[in-house]
Amino acid sequence: MSALRSMTGFAQVKGQLNGGTAFTVSLKSVNHRFLDVHFRLPANSDALEMALRKALKQKLARGHVDLNLSFESSAGGMMLNRQLVGAYVQAFRAAAIEAGIAAEPDLNAVLRLPGALDSNAAPAESEFTPAVLQAVDEALANLNRMREEEGRSMDRELRERMAHLLSGCTEVRKHREAVLKTYSERLKSRLQEWIGANVDSDRIVQEAALLADRSDIQEELVRLENHVQHFLGLLDAGGEAGKKLDFLLQEMNREANTLLSKTSGLAGEAVRITEAGLAMKSDIEKAREQVQNIE
Repeated sequence: MSALRSMTGFAQVKGQLNGGTAFTVSLKSVNHRFLDVHFRLPANSDALEMALRKALKQKLARGHVDLNLSFESSAGGMMLNRQLVGAYVQAFRAAAIEAGIAAEPDLNAVLRLPGALDSNAAPAESEFTPAVLQAVDEALANLNRMREEEGRSMDRELRERMAHLLSGCTEVRKHREAVLKTYSERLKSRLQEWIGANVDSDRIVQEAALLADRSDIQEELVRLENHVQHFLGLLDAGGEAGKKLDFLLQEMNREANTLLSKTSGLAGEAVRITEAGLAMKSDIEKAREQVQNIE
């Protein structure tokens, strides 16, 4: 059984390349309907981005995820942006050959190029890709541990909400017989009025059937309890259950609304059902707030 996970978390891992260059990988995730990944990487890191995207898809199912990679010199001085300088020198020499001029680029001019010297400049992609992928793998493990820890807290609260709902169903059943009696008396009174007014018999049958249908909330209670049991089963199974849990809560809310509409306008014991129904709706709404952040 895989653990239930929140979509919110943060992880950061620091590493160092053989040449002494230090780097930091940070991962931040928040809730989202799908897996939405955003990268902040050094220039010319296309191959690395593809590998990172694949790694994240294997470990994460949903959430808005920001991955940031930054480099810094261990000596605290300026670093040479080899990619930028190399590209400039290559372009200079190609232009010199094309123009038939014997010339070499001036190093002082090259180093004055924006970004040629940078305290956070990245080395060549091939130099840092293996170390970065290893650090990202560690960061993902840390991120998911945090998400699972929050998921366990959410699991406990959701189970408490479901217990409240089942208790509410039990409370409603206590008053159901009294409400049925009230509807029965109302139906008898209406029938006497219709018979005395010589109302068409078909009309009487239709109205009686309508009142009988409105008089019982047993079906709503059964469906609501079934939804709760299904919900608890999904919590037990864990894994990527967020969307299914949200759908079930929508169905629970629909049954609670129907229950309230069937008992509206009645006094006596029906008021108790209204109170229980409103409490149930409150628990459902609070559960939905939690479920919105489950992977």
